[in-house]
Amino acid sequence: MADRRQGTTSDEPPASPAREARRAGTRDAVRLAVVVGALGVVFGDIGTSPIYTLQTVFNPEDPHPVPVTTDNVFGVVSLVFWSVMIIVTVTYVLLAMRADNDGEGGIMALITLLRRWSGERGRRGAMVLAAVGIFGASLFFGDSMITPAISVLSAVEGLKVVEPSLGDAVVPITAVIIVLLFLVQRRGTAAVGRVFGPVMIVWFVTIGTCGVVGITDHPDILEALSPTYALGFLFGHWGTAFFALAAIVLAVTGAEALYADMGHFGRRAITRGWLLLVLPACVLSYLGQGALILDDPANISSPFFLLVPDWGRWPMVILATAATVIASQAVITGAYSVASQAAQLGYLPRLRIAHTSASTFGQIYVPWINWLLMVSVLTLVFAFRSSAELAYAFGMAVTGTITITTLLFLYVARAKWGTPRWLLALGGGVLLCVDLLFVGANLTKLVHGAWLPLLIGLTAFTVMTTWQRGRELVTEQRARAEGSLPEFVDELRSGEAPTLRVPGTAVFLNRGKETVPLAMRANVRHNHVRHEHVVIVALHIDPVPRVPADQRVVVDELGYGDDGIIHVTARFGYMEKPDVPGALALLDPARTEGPLRLDEASYFLSKIELRRGEAHTMAPWRKRLFIATSYITADAAEHFSLPRERTVIMGSHMEV
Repeated sequence: MADRRQGTTSDEPPASPAREARRAGTRDAVRLAVVVGALGVVFGDIGTSPIYTLQTVFNPEDPHPVPVTTDNVFGVVSLVFWSVMIIVTVTYVLLAMRADNDGEGGIMALITLLRRWSGERGRRGAMVLAAVGIFGASLFFGDSMITPAISVLSAVEGLKVVEPSLGDAVVPITAVIIVLLFLVQRRGTAAVGRVFGPVMIVWFVTIGTCGVVGITDHPDILEALSPTYALGFLFGHWGTAFFALAAIVLAVTGAEALYADMGHFGRRAITRGWLLLVLPACVLSYLGQGALILDDPANISSPFFLLVPDWGRWPMVILATAATVIASQAVITGAYSVASQAAQLGYLPRLRIAHTSASTFGQIYVPWINWLLMVSVLTLVFAFRSSAELAYAFGMAVTGTITITTLLFLYVARAKWGTPRWLLALGGGVLLCVDLLFVGANLTKLVHGAWLPLLIGLTAFTVMTTWQRGRELVTEQRARAEGSLPEFVDELRSGEAPTLRVPGTAVFLNRGKETVPLAMRANVRHNHVRHEHVVIVALHIDPVPRVPADQRVVVDELGYGDDGIIHVTARFGYMEKPDVPGALALLDPARTEGPLRLDEASYFLSKIELRRGEAHTMAPWRKRLFIATSYITADAAEHFSLPRERTVIMGSHMEV
């Protein structure tokens, strides 16, 4: 039979125009579904920024208030528009999203790219920037705490516009919504996710329509789209504009989510959703609010809700609350993802992770992170009590993360693509100058709340770097205590270590194939027995999201092909949950020196009890922090998907 690709002969008739049309329609439907899904998950945070951005800029209680004048309104709206265009559209959508780690995006993906590059080139600068990236990831945890608080507060504050007597109920109602939000996390987002997209489509269409209504009253506000107004305000009214940047940055909150969620929806779907719906809707809302303020400066109290006709304000409060819950959901699941990836890369202890969807891999639930976030968010709500007060703290977290992402991207662009230095200096210099302007403006709010995300970020950074350092020290001690694996296998074969060989299969988890598993050495030394088949398993987390099944396991006979002892390296991506039995099931029986009875195999784990020693390896407070952090380590049997009824844990202790 001739090759079908040649088109000369075929067993199948050529596709009819109708069939091709159906196929094209199916492809279009799939693309549309992905875009709708992205609208529901990715854009919740940045899509709800119009609720509080202009209200915060013109807040009369700000320590550096912006006077409500025609020039200032045009200048602020123009700065908002061009900040969104430069930071979100250019930095993230057009540039950063091209730097992916096998499809995955976000600051953790940039860190893994830097680690991979530094391993190949041995450049110290890459490792320094990786540390800076870890601080950026730490700031994201601050963002994850502040976003639910400010988003839900800002939406519920709409009650004060509809019914001023309900002002005292804003904080309690916000607290109830937040508690319910965190309580349902363990059920997963699969069911709720199906309605996220349509809700956000209604949200964007609604805020865009309200913006158009406001623009029709003052169509001259469209002139604010010209960069001359932004530049004129920035350089002509520097003293006012510089401090205003601390609030204008709220318009770009959620930009990191576009990049971080790229692995779930793809760059094209996110780009289309942003350019075709989200960006136009947000810009129209900002323009409409600007027109409303021009009409009456008193509207600065709540320009977003006052833009809505009286009859539509109650529905808008409900819709805004739903949208902010979606925004909070997105950043909460983002925190789960960052924590999971940090644990896989060795910056946090292994955490208990529950996969909440059988069909969508990325939907996970991390209980420890969930309850930590809930307590933190409630604390912020009761401490700050308004979205305006929280805005100062929010801006610092956002600007820090954006600046670090830009810096890491420029380094990756040079290292990975060989981008000319002059181009990086020119284009990257402009982007960094914009980012640093926002950082500088937010630093002026340090005593008014900007200290909070910095404190959270420094705390998380200290915990992660301390854990990484402590883990290195323990690994060195374990290597000395375990001894050489090849020498140990030689001793068993020569009879120097007399043992009784018993039927069955034993699986020992280990760090590599250079040293002996502590549990195996203890079993031989104290019990003088070994199993007929011994499988030493080392897990290796690759700096990629997922590892194909055909590359999952690598077998090493350890020098002998008839002693029943083999070493297996099981490779997983940092987005995967390690499954040791599942990996062993992929083994070829011809490579295992006899059949393994995995359904009856015993799994042996080594448990290390940490104690504070006298050696000057770390500062005493860091030793205490490292030991305290170890207490949140997830159960090893559950983490590695081991059958608990066939898992044996053997303990030992080490000093740090």
